[in-house]
Amino acid sequence: MGGHVDLSVGVIIGISIGVGIGVLLAACLVACARAHKKRISRETSDSRGMVLPIRVNGVDSSVMLSDSINGPNAPAHPKESSKRPLWLGGGENHFHSVSSGITKFSYKELQKATSNFTAILGQGAFGPVYKAIQPSGVVLAVKALAVNSKQGEKEFETEVMLLGRLHHRNLVNLRGYCAERGHRMLVYDFMRNGSLADLLYAQQKEPLEWELRVRIAQDISRGIEYLHDGAIPPVIHRDIKSANILLDESMTARVADFGLSKEVSVGYLVSGVKGTYGYVDPEYIATNTYTEKSDVYSFGILLFELITGRNAQQGLMDYVHLASMDAEGKDGWDALLDPRLDGKCNQEELGAMASIANRCVRKIPAKRPRIRDVAQSLSRINRRRPASKTNKQDLAPISDVDEVDDSDYSKG
Repeated sequence: MGGHVDLSVGVIIGISIGVGIGVLLAACLVACARAHKKRISRETSDSRGMVLPIRVNGVDSSVMLSDSINGPNAPAHPKESSKRPLWLGGGENHFHSVSSGITKFSYKELQKATSNFTAILGQGAFGPVYKAIQPSGVVLAVKALAVNSKQGEKEFETEVMLLGRLHHRNLVNLRGYCAERGHRMLVYDFMRNGSLADLLYAQQKEPLEWELRVRIAQDISRGIEYLHDGAIPPVIHRDIKSANILLDESMTARVADFGLSKEVSVGYLVSGVKGTYGYVDPEYIATNTYTEKSDVYSFGILLFELITGRNAQQGLMDYVHLASMDAEGKDGWDALLDPRLDGKCNQEELGAMASIANRCVRKIPAKRPRIRDVAQSLSRINRRRPASKTNKQDLAPISDVDEVDDSDYSKG
């Protein structure tokens, strides 16, 4: 009898221990499952706040599908409501990591350097631009985002990411940024001579000499060539215009304002039309698709601006269209020259540059030259002065690599 009691007590104790261990294991499994679910939820939430409009240093990250789609079989657009700016919540640390190598300025630093934001240089679409002087004496330009600008947030983000990895003598140099207490500011090298638009249209200033206009055109073409052919992956600027070309103390031209720029992984991109009236590729307007040739079109408009001194938004291309009816190849473009130059230019160079511009603005993108060919053709213009006039090889036009009738523009 006593043996049976001892056996029963042992069984009960064993069962109790087993049940206790089972309950403990079950509790651990439940706790682990909850922790895992919470971590997944947090990561998902963070990833929504970290959607980047570009890839950094050529490494695939996520592309902002709300604005563009790569290729014909791209996925549907995600909902916008779940997205948060990079500098909020979990996204901020990720933003800092991908922008490492770019100086982060504090608000107080920039407030002091700009004399409490009173040293204003101008006003752009992004917001006001201030002159900043560092304690070391280095002069910088600070571009501040207008308050409550949702599009500006996105452009700010794009500019920091792109210019953090793109470096070329004909692109503006981003020194740093400020993302603090609701303030968004971009800090650049100071461009002492301002924008090309200001130099072309400021009546109180002397007109730009022809030789300088040619050199500026060459500089811009090299900057765009780097974006299309040198950057990995390539970049389409989408807002090439005279106001977005800045000139430093040596009058070297630099392409600026990358807020609308997009990286290209395949073929073409689809997007609602963005850019500036007067410069936007008609094919982009008609189809909502844009390629590197859209930048080429805008650059062609810019070349005609340099030649004529006329604003692209004030009937420039109507004027060019009339002139092109009497032009053939490099001949017949004399009437386009900026009247402020009073005829002081090399007529052969004028004809060559106008012919290049005319090819760039062909209505069919496939018939436009690549920017590489444009840059090479513009570089040959320098060789025309004056010793090389007898060297016909230096005068080879774009048609050597893209044989299409020069009258294409006038035919539409």
